[in-house]
Amino acid sequence: MIDPHIAVVGSGALARSVCYSLAALSAPAPAAPIRVTVLARGGAASDIARICQIRAAVTGGGATFAAESPRDEVEALARLQPGVLVCCASAQSPYERTTAPSAWTSLIAGAGFGVTLPLQAALIARLARAVAQASPRTLVVNGCFPDVVNPLLAALKAPVTCGIGNVSTLAACLQAALGLADQDDLAVLGHHVHLSEPGRPEDEVLAWHEGRQLPDVTGLLSAARALDRRELNAIAGHAAARLLLALVAGTEFHTSLPGPLGLPGGYPVTVADGSVTLRLPPAVTRADAVAWNLRVGRDDGVEVVDGRVGYSPRATHALAPYLPELAAGWPVAALDEVIERLTELRRRLRLAPAAPVVAVGTGTT
Repeated sequence: MIDPHIAVVGSGALARSVCYSLAALSAPAPAAPIRVTVLARGGAASDIARICQIRAAVTGGGATFAAESPRDEVEALARLQPGVLVCCASAQSPYERTTAPSAWTSLIAGAGFGVTLPLQAALIARLARAVAQASPRTLVVNGCFPDVVNPLLAALKAPVTCGIGNVSTLAACLQAALGLADQDDLAVLGHHVHLSEPGRPEDEVLAWHEGRQLPDVTGLLSAARALDRRELNAIAGHAAARLLLALVAGTEFHTSLPGPLGLPGGYPVTVADGSVTLRLPPAVTRADAVAWNLRVGRDDGVEVVDGRVGYSPRATHALAPYLPELAAGWPVAALDEVIERLTELRRRLRLAPAAPVVAVGTGTT
């Protein structure tokens, strides 16, 4: 049995969306009443918990909410022992390019979002280590670039069950576009890069309904892709809340998730008895699905294979003038050192104005 206690780390848009939806949704039987602890610094955690407690009272969802601002992750997890921990915070905002453009955001635009992988992984890697040390029964769910961060965690032998967002968001949008009551007969292969329409039609999301491949995924996703990326957080958070409730309840639930079992990209899955298994169409093997996700994911500029982080030619070209020794790739064991190096580079580049981006190679971000 999984303790029906969910710890949500973060206080940004995704964390709020997850918590607000947990307050609105009813837990599936046979779960005990859901407890949610919001873990974030400052007063934001208390504000979120208070808002959610009011929402839960209005909707009758039955969840209770509390807040903490822990200084020590190991101590907090040892004491709380949550059934599920979901990380919704990272060291790099995906919206910085619009809120605070600089030479740093120009580097990201030139290299691809994947160049921020170490910063996306920094907090969740610490949390996963803390879970392994202090709360080994806790399921770890990652909301920070899980398509590539989860394979990194798996290579580090850090616990991670699955991710949220990305293909989960796309599957929810396809479900709505098709008018389906659930995703029981919907299977989606998709990657973080697919939140935008790919530059090559052959790299589009693959989706099946009742075993038949859907012919016009681009058309089905066009309205959702036209939404502001921040608005997609509300969809991602709602889908994540549904997943988290299924995990703690132990009920069976069919959806598509990023980074399940530490795999790259996103896959159709079955959630049951607190575990996640792949639910691929009969004609698709696990090896085929992994290879496809690695191929399309190269448009993000980064991949994790055989214990190493590697960059696409485009990302290597953009990163080489600043960190040539990292541009050639690095072993996952060097993560902490790479985080320090990239954080220092970001500090310097944020002081310089943004520059026009000259794309090298092919692909979109």
